[in-house]
Amino acid sequence: MSDSSQNLSGPDFARGVDAKLLADGATLVGHALGEAILLARRGPDVLAIGATCTHYGGPLGEGLIVGDTVRCPRHHACFSLRTGEAVRAPALSPVACFAVEEHGGLLYVLAKRAPVPASATSAKAAPDSIVIVGAGAAGNAAAEMLRSQGYIGGITMVGGDPSVPYDRPNLSKDYLAGSAPEEWIPLRSTDFYADQKIALRLSTNVERIDVQARSVILADGKKLAYGALLLATGATPIPLMVPGADLPHVRYLRTLADSREIIARSSSARSAVVVGASFIGLEVAAALRTRGLDVAVVGPETRPLVRVMGEALGGAIQRLHEEHGVTFHLGSKPVSIDSTSVTLDNGTSLAADLIVVGVGVRPATALAEAAGIKIDNGVVVDARLRTSAPDVFAAGDIARWPDPRTGESIRVEHWVVAQRQGQVAARNMLGENHPFDAVPFFWSSHYDVTISYVGHAERWDRVDVAGHIEARDCAVAFRRGSQTLALATIGRDRASLEAEAAMERGDERALRGIVP
Repeated sequence: MSDSSQNLSGPDFARGVDAKLLADGATLVGHALGEAILLARRGPDVLAIGATCTHYGGPLGEGLIVGDTVRCPRHHACFSLRTGEAVRAPALSPVACFAVEEHGGLLYVLAKRAPVPASATSAKAAPDSIVIVGAGAAGNAAAEMLRSQGYIGGITMVGGDPSVPYDRPNLSKDYLAGSAPEEWIPLRSTDFYADQKIALRLSTNVERIDVQARSVILADGKKLAYGALLLATGATPIPLMVPGADLPHVRYLRTLADSREIIARSSSARSAVVVGASFIGLEVAAALRTRGLDVAVVGPETRPLVRVMGEALGGAIQRLHEEHGVTFHLGSKPVSIDSTSVTLDNGTSLAADLIVVGVGVRPATALAEAAGIKIDNGVVVDARLRTSAPDVFAAGDIARWPDPRTGESIRVEHWVVAQRQGQVAARNMLGENHPFDAVPFFWSSHYDVTISYVGHAERWDRVDVAGHIEARDCAVAFRRGSQTLALATIGRDRASLEAEAAMERGDERALRGIVP
């Protein structure tokens, strides 16, 4: 959710600014017409767009220019400098675009430019209708991209959740902590989907997919014919299989309803146990501590997040939580739960008015598998996100795709990856030929500390560190052989952006400049 309220600073572009202040490739932040504006020079052209990211209000003036785009330092949203278009998620809405004039060596911003209308997609390339199974990150981003590309055919998005698509990452972050209002959570209003002629079928389950008849059969027996189909069914939480795990105070966090229920129960609870030292689990722990609960985290690892972040960074994250009063019981698993406590396999009993389970998720591939689509720990797709079935695509948590950086097939459960895959799949459903080659990115928030992570490293030979992890000012590189697979940063948003761009162009030398 972007916050448009801001203090206007820098030069008043309506009064003019010296053109010599803006070198090629440089940016300058100022204001005009009551709005913060980013000026950028690309060769002979001076371009002007709104300076505030439409995702979470990030300062684009602190971002990175890549070609004719600027990337937000907070969550790597990407905007066109020429049109203001949000060209890559997580931002979905454009920023304003302004006309720039030069007179007497001064640059002036005097008026907004009208949005560039989408041109209608060629009827030869576009299917008559598109069905999207899944109303989460990938499904919503695909539907919006279809319309932004000028597709005028029918779009139906089917989801089992009763809510319109919403900001899932916030469910375990600010919203759960009580510092983000609920009106921030929906990605769009119901009116938006009506205006865009996107048919939303919420609280609706799909019974099966008939790839021969090109139809989706709903649980109520209704059939939806499709010219192209996107599977974006996401993932489901892995259940905790111990006695007492079905008690009402044992909760999972996947949906908006889940987050609301945890918030409601936290109002009367005094103690909570989080089962699973995952990113979600630790974000929940931070949110519940912010709400004043006593929180214990249980996990089988010796360090939280050690398989993703390594020993040093995982240890620092653990100490951050301990500074805020969280207690850890690592190397342990629950063996039973009752109405007031959790018993661990080492005999320890932990008081628990509320239990939140976060031990991982599984890709929701049952529909695809039953339809005869190729499965391998996810739905197997090619570089264009096409499945083994004609005109059927997959995106998000279920998609296993060929990673161009490593040559391996990977499946990544990140919100931004899901959105970007939905956008690429949408364009390819319209007959385009775009490989999905975006570098994976995610962020995780713990109290006032945010960790940004670019790349993907399931295993590595060594971990190199620039800066100081304990001071929470660092860049941590995960490397195998001569290749930097991933980079985690704290307090170094610019380095994270530079690493993403370097990975995209295969520039290992630049990555070694960030973390030697």
